[in-house]
Amino acid sequence: MKLIKYIAILIWRIWFYGWVAGTIAVAFPVLLIVTSKESWYPTFYKIAHAWGKTLLFIMGFKAKVTSQQQVDTKKSYMFIANHTSMIDIMLMLAIVKNPVVFVGKAELRRTPFLGFFFKRTSILVDRSSPESRKAVFAEAQRRLNSGLSVCIFPEGLVPSDESVVLSEFKNGAFALAIDHQIPIVPMTFYDCKKRFSYTFFSGSPGDLRVKIHKFIETEGLTMDERNRIKKQAFDLIHTELVNDMKKFSYE
Repeated sequence: MKLIKYIAILIWRIWFYGWVAGTIAVAFPVLLIVTSKESWYPTFYKIAHAWGKTLLFIMGFKAKVTSQQQVDTKKSYMFIANHTSMIDIMLMLAIVKNPVVFVGKAELRRTPFLGFFFKRTSILVDRSSPESRKAVFAEAQRRLNSGLSVCIFPEGLVPSDESVVLSEFKNGAFALAIDHQIPIVPMTFYDCKKRFSYTFFSGSPGDLRVKIHKFIETEGLTMDERNRIKKQAFDLIHTELVNDMKKFSYE
């Protein structure tokens, strides 16, 4: 029985990577054009938004979103969420309509198929380099000034230990939000680790629950309050995840 399960998961995983590679290969000429000018980024994002929704669908995932506050598609925000899976990016693309620029680690440029367009459309940071972190801050500021939103997974990486509920948050998302006086949109992704973790022979189709929490407003805040709102965001998402784990352990 275990062997059948592993074979099914293997096929399902290959199906995922095949779709990622195949869709990028087919759309490559179009993507090359829409990523050639920064002013065309909103067009690229519409394609990415549709791609994210399609990929979730063909994998048997269904995003179920509850919102405590509505996102205005004409405004800029700092979107943040917990980071536990490769499909976190697809899920973010699928549920956020605002053109969002991702900030991620420089190693993403080496990701097969996706890396080429990550490099062209996202802001990549070498966390070991102070110069790189400074350059990322400046680039994110420029993108926000052009009316785009930014998405940062503030843990900075996917914890290698899957028993970790939520890793400590880095400062970048909160400093940028204060600097631009834009709202922070905290989001909890409850099911990505269970549905598609980095443990290869694991996962299953099913619901991907998302909660969009009340925004953390930064208007009038100074950098002195960065740590306070960072802790506020961390505690909010961490409490949601812990309570959800407790709820399912009792059922």
